[in-house]
Amino acid sequence: MRSALLSVMLLAAPAMCQQPEEESQPARLPSGKLQMDEILKTDHERALREVDQIMKLAAELKDDLEKSGQYVYSLNAEKKAAEIEKLAKHVRASIRRH
Repeated sequence: MRSALLSVMLLAAPAMCQQPEEESQPARLPSGKLQMDEILKTDHERALREVDQIMKLAAELKDDLEKSGQYVYSLNAEKKAAEIEKLAKHVRASIRRH
């Protein structure tokens, strides 16, 4: 009984000591580029476009506020402020992911 247990342990020992399999290779596109690099590049370009849009809307909002009176704000100004907020949240979420 002891010898059977010892032989089972000796046979199982090499399997327990084996190196874990290496992680799979990162996904590549047909062009050979890393998929993750292309995703990051696309996200970065989209964030830059969104920031440009935020800047444009902010300038328009400033002009609208300067034109409107002290007590009256246009509905258009509120819509622009909401769009700025939405874009800013999207850019922030994109930054947090990376």
